[in-house]
Amino acid sequence: MAKILCVDDGAPALAILEDVLVQAGHRPVPVQSAEEALDVLERGGVDLVVSDYQMPGMDGLELLAELGERQIDVPLIVVTGYGGIEHAVRCIKAGAADYITKPIRPRQLELAVDQALEYHRLRRENARYRQELNRLKGAREIVGESAAIQRILETLSLVAPTRTTVLLQGESGTGKELLARTLHALSDRSEGPFVSINCAALPENLVESTLFGHEKGAFTGASSQVKGAFERAHRGTLLLDEISEMRLDLQAKLLRVLQEQEFERVGGSGPIRVDVRIVATTNRALEDEVRDGRFREDLYYRLSVVPLRVPPLRERLEDIPLLVRHFADLYGHEVGREIEAIEPGVFDLLQGYTWPGNVRELAHAVQRAAILSPDGVLRPDVFEAERFGLTAASAPIDEGGTARGGSSVGTRADGEEGIAVYVPTLDIKAAEEALIARALEETGNNRTRAAELLGISIRTLRNRLNG
Repeated sequence: MAKILCVDDGAPALAILEDVLVQAGHRPVPVQSAEEALDVLERGGVDLVVSDYQMPGMDGLELLAELGERQIDVPLIVVTGYGGIEHAVRCIKAGAADYITKPIRPRQLELAVDQALEYHRLRRENARYRQELNRLKGAREIVGESAAIQRILETLSLVAPTRTTVLLQGESGTGKELLARTLHALSDRSEGPFVSINCAALPENLVESTLFGHEKGAFTGASSQVKGAFERAHRGTLLLDEISEMRLDLQAKLLRVLQEQEFERVGGSGPIRVDVRIVATTNRALEDEVRDGRFREDLYYRLSVVPLRVPPLRERLEDIPLLVRHFADLYGHEVGREIEAIEPGVFDLLQGYTWPGNVRELAHAVQRAAILSPDGVLRPDVFEAERFGLTAASAPIDEGGTARGGSSVGTRADGEEGIAVYVPTLDIKAAEEALIARALEETGNNRTRAAELLGISIRTLRNRLNG
């Protein structure tokens, strides 16, 4: 038995609807206006709406639009005295579950009601399945079993079903954006857009346009109307990355949007309402920024409804073995080889390093190691200090936060003399260039032999040199 809201300003038609629905085993709730219907719907518990199309005040299609605006997820069947195909198409395109014409034929109404209820049931069931799949997918993407990571995941799962604003604070490379995407995937907005804006990279003269959009002719070069990030993220999630870099004057405008859920495009003349979930990230302590006058206190409190500190890798060293295996599988696949084994000494070495670049730096180190391990076995010597600056916590780091290095001849684990190459950074491209240069030096610029030493084809070496 379904609770079905019947909306019709005519008492005779309303009585017919009630009678047919009672005979079909449902529980009708009759009202004579769309405004009354909305009051009932706001209280919840309604499974379906059957509404007349033409009514004084708000008509059936306007009621349908209002359901969408208020995010009331209840299907609506339109009943109308108009029988034209164009009218039917208009109702269905507006989102009606079905369209039936007067005079009401009991069998037609019963069939439309059964189909609408079943379709809505299946839709909700599929949404639950998708949410569960997204939850499992999100949990798999966040690699780590440390208590700190598990606490963050538990908090995200509790916050996800709400519209609550989340502030993720942590050092660069800790995975803040991945956590924001996980939050989106766990929420009921997962089918909606995920829009990411880097506040530190916004062009000074286009910041407002990027966030709020602009109208045609709003400024020189505005040749067409453009939707901004807030509008594109409607019914989804907007990530404001590095929010601490936003100008103070724009912080005031952002605060208003968060409070009112509306804004105006640059050059616009009217407000645009949006339904957006905000996630903000920063690698600075916003409390300090507020104290120093560089960030608005009221905006800070608005953003930090749920503040989460993302721990640096040095505080979750127990996750390094899992992360290394994850990245080894990922990058081994990219370079076309399976990483079959990781020697135990690798984990000891990597857990003794401070990782100033956090998980991002570790990912680059494993990617480079996968490239330098043609036999599919990761050994400590592809990470060792003499080559890549990875040492214990006292690793020498220059003022820019990068491990220092050079190139020399070293000793391999089997006691034989081998080639060791220092690189000035942990960047993959720099490492590749250093290896190629060292191979050419060792072979007297013989490209064929250099390619053999590098474990690549002569054609690939040629492409690298010409690139």
